[in-house]
Amino acid sequence: MPELPEVETIRIGLAKLLPGLVIQDVQHDWQKSFPNAPADAVRFMMKASVKAVHRRAKVLIIDLSSKYSLVIHLKMTGQLVYVGKKRFGAGHPNKSLAGDLPDKSTRVTVDFTDGSKLFFNDQRKFGWMRLMPKIDVTEIDIFRKVGTEPLEDDFTVERFIERLSRRERSNIKSVLLDQTIIAGVGNIYADESLWGAKIHPSTLVGDIPKAKMVALYSSLRDVLNLSIEKGGSTDRNYVDSEGKPGSYLSFANVFRKNGQPCPRCGTTIEKIKVAGRGTHICPHCQKEPK
Repeated sequence: MPELPEVETIRIGLAKLLPGLVIQDVQHDWQKSFPNAPADAVRFMMKASVKAVHRRAKVLIIDLSSKYSLVIHLKMTGQLVYVGKKRFGAGHPNKSLAGDLPDKSTRVTVDFTDGSKLFFNDQRKFGWMRLMPKIDVTEIDIFRKVGTEPLEDDFTVERFIERLSRRERSNIKSVLLDQTIIAGVGNIYADESLWGAKIHPSTLVGDIPKAKMVALYSSLRDVLNLSIEKGGSTDRNYVDSEGKPGSYLSFANVFRKNGQPCPRCGTTIEKIKVAGRGTHICPHCQKEPK
């Protein structure tokens, strides 16, 4: 599943392409991929223009002039491919990004009046696109449960510490991965930010000094911003908004670097298990709590 930087990279690409386009038609082939079609789609999508493209956590939101929104979760194998004067693909890197569309993985096709199209492809059919009133978007289950956005301007260090402190008897890695605490942070970015702050991932939140929490706040935001700048990670199956693999993992300091020297101190990086996840650390920079 994509993490925050991968989905944000997709949002940036679509935000350059879709606003202003007017929807002419929509087709779908799988009820669970577009559950409230076709009646609502015909009524609230036809002749509506795209107003904006947003992201919340790992979900994309396309606002329409009809005061409805398309809410899209790519899950494991979803893709969004725009075909117009130029072609832009994002998501699972199979041949559908560059091949003729629609194909057997295409679940929803949105036709625009200028002749361009947006394809939602999903091989495994776990992803979904929903059309709903814009005013109701924040009330769907996934948004009611998800935590705060770590890159928003109002996400201050004080707010960061307050949210993490709700789980002070849990290890810091599990708390960073808890989507109800902070939205969009996954395994890669948890490992990288903890290395940056010199915190062992099994350390209990309540045992981390404030100075280290401040360092973790800065490290997490730096890591996420760097990954967005590099187009996301190449972890498994995500490419950027132009169909090019993200380059962040080539700049990672510890993730999947086990057996290699720590770029800060030269100690061999190790892979351990914390919070049920494979976890990469420098045993010298990130001392295990006693």
